[in-house]
Amino acid sequence: MTTIPKIEAFASDLTAIRQDFHAHPELGFEEVRTSGIVAAQLRAYGVDEVHEGIGGTGVVGLIKGQGGGNRRVGLRADMDALPIEETSGVAYASTNPGRMHACGHDGHTTMLLGAARYLAETRDFDGTVVLIFQPAEEGLGGARRMIAEGLFERFPCDEIYGMHNDPNSEPNVVSVTPGPAMAGASFFDITIKGTGSHAAAPHQSKDPIVIGSALVQQLQSIASRNIIPTKPIVLSVTKFNAGSAYNVVPDTATIAGTIRYFHDDVSQLADQRIRDICAGMALSYGVEIDVDLRNVFDVLMNDPDLTTAYVAAAADVVGADLSSESTEQATGSEDFADMLKVVPGAYCRVGHAGNVPLHNPGFVLDDAMLPVGASIYARIVETRLPKA
Repeated sequence: MTTIPKIEAFASDLTAIRQDFHAHPELGFEEVRTSGIVAAQLRAYGVDEVHEGIGGTGVVGLIKGQGGGNRRVGLRADMDALPIEETSGVAYASTNPGRMHACGHDGHTTMLLGAARYLAETRDFDGTVVLIFQPAEEGLGGARRMIAEGLFERFPCDEIYGMHNDPNSEPNVVSVTPGPAMAGASFFDITIKGTGSHAAAPHQSKDPIVIGSALVQQLQSIASRNIIPTKPIVLSVTKFNAGSAYNVVPDTATIAGTIRYFHDDVSQLADQRIRDICAGMALSYGVEIDVDLRNVFDVLMNDPDLTTAYVAAAADVVGADLSSESTEQATGSEDFADMLKVVPGAYCRVGHAGNVPLHNPGFVLDDAMLPVGASIYARIVETRLPKA
């Protein structure tokens, strides 16, 4: 494996930055401290332009190469943390109660900063690099907000690249899936408005818990009985809230969850079935059932040609035996998909040591991957913007 020597030389600086981010996690659109540090670091590195406040707390930096080319390559990292109480036990654990970088966005941000430092020092490319530090990836629409606020009108890109750490893979293994690589996602909130009663007289109620329990079972039938088996879908109910006392049948119950899909027609059918099932159960039980169903992530589509280019650039860093195209699709979602709908590009996964999964309170990102990811970002720039 050959990480870029200049980046390897400041690897300890990257570790310090990453661990500081980890100790001070911030939720989506609240990344004030994080984005402030990002902007300050970019200016210290000599980045040509630094723009703050895009999409709330987003930051964009521009680095111009030695040549006079007009092509522009975008590199993107996400900055937000999750509402999780950390249990990892590391010395630099979260100091913000109920907040944790359990998805490794602290690492993503640091790797892009590492690439920025190297590219600003060397400028061994012809064109412009657009560094995009995005807020609110975790289901809050940070990418969509940056785009809506003119991200690509103000900072146009010819192609764009993103990256995610992968504790489920071996260290330094890089994979990119051409075409549909990660699932689109919708979230739903369902409110059942029944009639409460004394728990000793449930016949006087229209019990929303009983109705909700039946509804959960019906929702699970959508994947198995309505969707063609060759088109994958995941429908998960993740919240069921009702009641506050032992002796009271409550008035209401709320159910929430998510749908993951790779085909728009599957998403549309699942959405309609949820609405139809809820309408039918409302009529059957004589209650009101309200449905709030909204798309949150699009299907992430990697450009096939740029996938090949990304794999080749990563191979310069980790070796050809560890960098490859993959047929594996992930049912997880990623709002970099919204950027890829506007600008062609690719999104890779980079393996690292550790066996605790993402979004787990005990998750630990391996700092050894920081110079690896930074080097991959730098190499894709140098290969896609070669000097004339």
